[in-house]
Amino acid sequence: MRGYEPRSTSSCAACKFLKRRCTPTCIFAPYFRSDECKKFAKVHKVFGASNVSKILIEVPEEQREDTVNSLAYEAEARLKDPVYGVIGAIALLQRKMMELQHDLAIAKDRLARYAAAATTTAPDFYNNHVSLPPFPEFYTCTDFNDSFCHSSSSPTPSFSRHEITVDDFVQIPYIF
Repeated sequence: MRGYEPRSTSSCAACKFLKRRCTPTCIFAPYFRSDECKKFAKVHKVFGASNVSKILIEVPEEQREDTVNSLAYEAEARLKDPVYGVIGAIALLQRKMMELQHDLAIAKDRLARYAAAATTTAPDFYNNHVSLPPFPEFYTCTDFNDSFCHSSSSPTPSFSRHEITVDDFVQIPYIF
């Protein structure tokens, strides 16, 4: 077990938080050190101490540390975003990845156009500029978050994969 130091007379964070005496067989002691009271408080607030102890008993001992870390991460995300929790963070990252992939596709397309124009009209390239449409305006992450938080009466435009090309320069809504 990484980072686990044998206890001296100090209680674990769970027993301190629950105001009970920490026994040598305490299931929380190896995973909630005495200085991690906030970590246990978050996990307790979301899942409850009884449920966490049941989960830890069911999980094999070699996987318990990862389980506690996952519970702590989920609890923190759930406290920040009570509706979506970790799923909200994942959706936000997926949306950002789609924006970046779209930007990359546009940049590759423009680079290919410039390269094609340079090879076909090398002497006159500097006099004949290739005109390209401007980069699209993307919504910020907060705008996306607001669209999930507030219901809208206007229908969201739907796009099929066959209608969208790199030259469309439209913001593609992400639906998960």
